[in-house]
This record gives sequence, C-alpha cells and structure tokens, in this order.
Amino acid sequence: MGSDLRFFSALLLSGLLALTMAGCAKPVSHTSLTAGAAASRDDVVTGGVARSASARMNQAMPNKILGASQLAGRTLEVASTSEIVLRPGEVILTFDDGPRAGKTSKILDALDRYGVKGTFLMLGSAAAANPALAREVALRGHTVGSHTYDHTNLANLSRQAALDEIARGEAAVAEALGGADMLSPFFRFPYLAQTGFLRTSLLHGDMVVLDVDIDSKDYYKESAQSVANRTLDRLEARGSGIILFHDIHQRTVDLLPDFLAELEARGYSVVRLVPKAHGIFGRSIITADVTGL
Repeated sequence: MGSDLRFFSALLLSGLLALTMAGCAKPVSHTSLTAGAAASRDDVVTGGVARSASARMNQAMPNKILGASQLAGRTLEVASTSEIVLRPGEVILTFDDGPRAGKTSKILDALDRYGVKGTFLMLGSAAAANPALAREVALRGHTVGSHTYDHTNLANLSRQAALDEIARGEAAVAEALGGADMLSPFFRFPYLAQTGFLRTSLLHGDMVVLDVDIDSKDYYKESAQSVANRTLDRLEARGSGIILFHDIHQRTVDLLPDFLAELEARGYSVVRLVPKAHGIFGRSIITADVTGL
C-alpha cells in the first residue's frame, strides 16, 4: 500500500509539473526620391524630443524560453555606435527593408523558436503599408529602428533632402508602431551609402548608426543554403559581428531556422541590442525642414 501511494504521488507530481511547464549591400529595388526643388538648400534642422525609455526597455521577452537552446546571449544596451562592442562568438542579427507580409512573421517565428531577438531596420513606406505587422515585431520583443522612407541612396541627395528622407522614414515607422516610444534610435544607411556630413549629423543627434560586419547578400538569386554557407564562412573568419539579412526575401525565411541551429552548434550567441535608457531622454533628432516644404 505504501509503495502504491508513493507511485501515485510521483505520478501526480509529474502531471502537475508538465502542466506548469506548458503554461510557461546589393541595392534592393525600391521607389527612389531625387534631389529636386525640395532640396534647394543645405540647412541642417534639428529638434529636441523626449521619449519614454521605460516603454522600450520593457518590451516583451521571448514567448518560448522552454527549449534547450543556448543561443540566446546577453542584452547589450547602447547609446552610441561606439558602444556596440561584441565579444568573440557573439553576433547581432539585423533585418532590413521590412516589414513584409507573409515573410516577417515567419522570421519572427524562427527567432522565437530559439529565444533570440533581432534588430529590424524598417522602411517608413513598408511600415506604413503594414502597421499591424510592424507592431507585431515590437510586441514580440524585437528592437525596431529605421532605414529611411523609400530606401533612397542618401549620398545622391542634397544635405537637407537626405535629412528630410531620414526624418520622414523615422516618423512613419513611429506612427506605424503607435508612438515614438516604441521606436529605437537605431538607423542604417540604405546601400550603406553615407557621407561624413550625414553620419556626423546623425551621431550628434543621438541616433545610433548600425554598420555591417557580415553581409549575407541574401538579395542574390541563390539558394538559401548558398547564402547560409557564405554567411557562416564569413562569420567563422571574423569570429563575431553584426549580420545583415533582409526580412523581405523568401530565401531568408527558408535559411534562417537551419542557420540558427548551426550558430548554436558552433557555440555562438545572439546578442539582443537595445537602446540605453539615459541616451534617450532629450534626444535631438534630425527633423524635416517643414518651413521649407
């Protein structure tokens, strides 16, 4: 009788535990702007904005943390580009040009399966076209930054026209997210094309420019496996770095699950990049020159 009772108690405890656990740079084709009449002068216009740091820092953590994945690494809080310093074996996953219906959500699902977070540099035009999807990215705990409005090559524009394009993109992404407090100050230049003036202006405006250490070149018309192999080879040669993907390509959707599995097998960790709280209050950002429009 005593052994039966112990067996029943163990069985009941096992069932309760199970229930508890169950609860728990090649250019992409885009519409371009040209430096026309609206770019007639080179005024630099800045403005101050105050943003809520707490809303950004309290983004949701992974929905699924129960797997055996060891891929999720530390959270890196930065207020400037110079603070993005990775240790050997660390990577930051970035995704440009989205969000894209039918693809971005699948990217999120793959990241969630491994409990890791990415940084999504959204186009203002894409976010405006898919606001619910843009919000889904943020609500699932990923960092959202901007990437201009129309993926324009800013190096071909006048200074003010380039700043206006950056500001327009940032404003559109913020609106799609439902407020500026959900938008991080991270920015990437389309085609990685920049000028010293633009980079300096953004850094002085407390924007965090994201560079690229490893370009997956997932925009090439190659197999998903070829893209993954090339990216892994470049990562192995470098040892760490910021990886560039695009959440608008089906081959990226296809390669990501196996790519993440291979990262884990090789002992890498994915760093979650977020803005530092004290670098947000009173941020001076580049704004459009509304008086000249």
